[in-house]
Amino acid sequence: MLLLPSLPLAARAGGTILIYGDSLSAAYGLAQEAGWASLLQARLRQEGYDYTVSNLSISGETTSGGATRIAAALTQHRPRVIIVELGANDGLRGLPAREMRANLERIVSASRRAGASVLLVGMHMPPNYGDTYTRQFAQVYAEVAHEYKTALVPYLFQGIDQRRDLFQADNLHPTAAAQPTLLANVWKGLVPLLKK
Repeated sequence: MLLLPSLPLAARAGGTILIYGDSLSAAYGLAQEAGWASLLQARLRQEGYDYTVSNLSISGETTSGGATRIAAALTQHRPRVIIVELGANDGLRGLPAREMRANLERIVSASRRAGASVLLVGMHMPPNYGDTYTRQFAQVYAEVAHEYKTALVPYLFQGIDQRRDLFQADNLHPTAAAQPTLLANVWKGLVPLLKK
């Protein structure tokens, strides 16, 4: 678990942006400062936004694990914005889309009740999982975002998914060179939720 240094309350009038994800947000296989979450903190400062990023992403995390720990995370961090990037590990394990959806709904509804704006970050499954499952999996994010009126990044890997050179040897985790593109994808969905 990566927790970026917290600043004194007076220095973070914008509040906390909580990144709540899996290895794709935890900079798996990379130096922490190369991951998109660390790049986000730098981009916020560059653009004049006074937010502190806290990254609670855990490699291997599932939507079920995220749903289990969401109440404690919200109580501890009291985020203004939460970026929910979960589901890839559910898909790799073939979890039924309806179960993933129920878990994401628990996370999103708890976050909304706590007063946080939510940005849901979607993923896709490889075609070898079958047309029906890959379609259902991708639709979960759009459906949850629509139902709960949250911001949505439809696909975290937009712009890199066809570039094998931007993935590590496992063909699952993006390289350091891919992280700015991941950040750009998240940034588009995040900016409307921010206040200067």
